[in-house]
Amino acid sequence: SEAAELAAAGLLLAAFSASVCSLLAITVDRYLSLYNALTYHSERTLGFTCAMVLLMWLLCLGVGLLPLLGWNCLRDQSACSILRPVTKDNAAVLAVTFLLLFALMMQLYLQICKIAFRHAQQIAVQHQFIATAQATSTRKGLSTLSLILGTFALCWIPFAIYSLVADSSYPAVYTYSLALPATCNSLINPIIYAFRNPDIQKSLWLACCGCIPSTFSSRPRTSSDV
Repeated sequence: SEAAELAAAGLLLAAFSASVCSLLAITVDRYLSLYNALTYHSERTLGFTCAMVLLMWLLCLGVGLLPLLGWNCLRDQSACSILRPVTKDNAAVLAVTFLLLFALMMQLYLQICKIAFRHAQQIAVQHQFIATAQATSTRKGLSTLSLILGTFALCWIPFAIYSLVADSSYPAVYTYSLALPATCNSLINPIIYAFRNPDIQKSLWLACCGCIPSTFSSRPRTSSDV
């Protein structure tokens, strides 16, 4: 039915905007926390953070409502995209917007890596850390960033490119096989962060077996754990 199509398209658009906005917000937050390391945490108040989260979810809700507000091809079936009932032109706008935002995130993450590596070098000189410890910390931070960005790219880029080149005449199985990983990306990111964060790992160990491995207490916390 038309209502079911509009609802399905709205949910997919909401998932799209939630994945992009959440990762973009995390990227900007990390960049600012490194770029303004001395003042950022004092300037970022709880009220401001809550307001930004609320604004982000309102934006995602607005994007999800677009099919109900006219972004549909119910009156002209030939104009439908693979994301039926979103039109081909509107699907192309979303795909291009995603690719541009992904390019922006890549640029910010490159800047984050440069700043983090420079800070690691400065700390290593001041505290006379051995080179292997510095390299291990930097390598772990870069691997976490690569894992998050790589997962995001694998989940969304194939679907975005397919939205640009395909239309409603293409087999639906292709659309579903590419849309499923995209919609699951929001579920994958928290799992990645959980298993890369030692505080969450400690909580999981306590919840599952009631103990904390000795490696957690002996290992110092570094910026790459965040």
